[in-house]
Amino acid sequence: MKIIAVTACPSGVAHTYMAAEALKKACAKAGVDCSVETQGSIGIEDALTDADIAEATAVVLTTDMPIKGAERFEKLPKIRLTAGQVIKSAEAIVAKVQKELG
Repeated sequence: MKIIAVTACPSGVAHTYMAAEALKKACAKAGVDCSVETQGSIGIEDALTDADIAEATAVVLTTDMPIKGAERFEKLPKIRLTAGQVIKSAEAIVAKVQKELG
């Protein structure tokens, strides 16, 4: 199982990276492969590759602002949450994906 994500927030600083880190930690704890692209104030970092997307079980997209290149994920199950929700509930998000798509 692999979860991919794109995190972004209006200021492109704290919440973007906090959400990415929370999701990475939750996935590591659950033994789930995870790749996260951030779209912050300094641009896109750790861009998801075509291989990442092809291998993914689901994608988490933050909804605080439009995600650049969201059309890349049209064939994947999507979980759309605010960055704050991802920060607060990353373990529950991963558990839900495992339960429903694992």
